[in-house]
Amino acid sequence: MTTYAVTYVYDARSAERDTHRPAHRGFLAGLYAAGVLLASGPVADGDMQGALLIIEAGSAEKVAAILDTDPFAVNDLVADRAITEWAVVFGPWSS
Repeated sequence: MTTYAVTYVYDARSAERDTHRPAHRGFLAGLYAAGVLLASGPVADGDMQGALLIIEAGSAEKVAAILDTDPFAVNDLVADRAITEWAVVFGPWSS
């Protein structure tokens, strides 16, 4: 499996995100339990709100297909998403 760093940039509808957050977190909890999601959490840079997800999958296309079913994505709350292959050299996910 390959490790991917995924960044989400959220759109400005924070109240709508709050509505869908329980389903989003449940979705992520399922990925974590399955060993697909290694870590995730919110990030912010000035006015930008988003998230960083570390995922193991067979390809970037597989990561995209998985994350397309995230309730935040289904409800168009993710304004931008980047999927980057990450070669982990040190740390608990290095091979």
